[in-house]
Amino acid sequence: QVQLVESGGGLAQPGGSLRLSCAASGFTFSSYAMSWARQAPGKGLEWVSGIHSDGSARYYADSVKGRFTISRDNAKNTLYLQMNILKPEDTALYYCAKGTIQTMSKQYDYWGQGTQVTVSS
Repeated sequence: QVQLVESGGGLAQPGGSLRLSCAASGFTFSSYAMSWARQAPGKGLEWVSGIHSDGSARYYADSVKGRFTISRDNAKNTLYLQMNILKPEDTALYYCAKGTIQTMSKQYDYWGQGTQVTVSS
């Protein structure tokens, strides 16, 4: 069965960095676009970033552009999110999501359980 397991969350200071990972299994990882989304306390789900199945195109929400970098290693079935210059407003539960096609479509059929990121001094 499809499994998405996020890791790498934690507490970071403003201006700091964290790297999230999402280990995928149960499907052909290299055939599907993947995304990261987040949900802050008391707010709705926000799409953060997405990447084509072959890594040829990457997309970012305006709120993270220039600070976050999405990448993937298809040989390791792993999705990453490098988060730099973190801000308190980045505090959220971060999810990875499996797309339904090779290219970014913001349509997903599986989600991980999430990893908590807290940015505070």
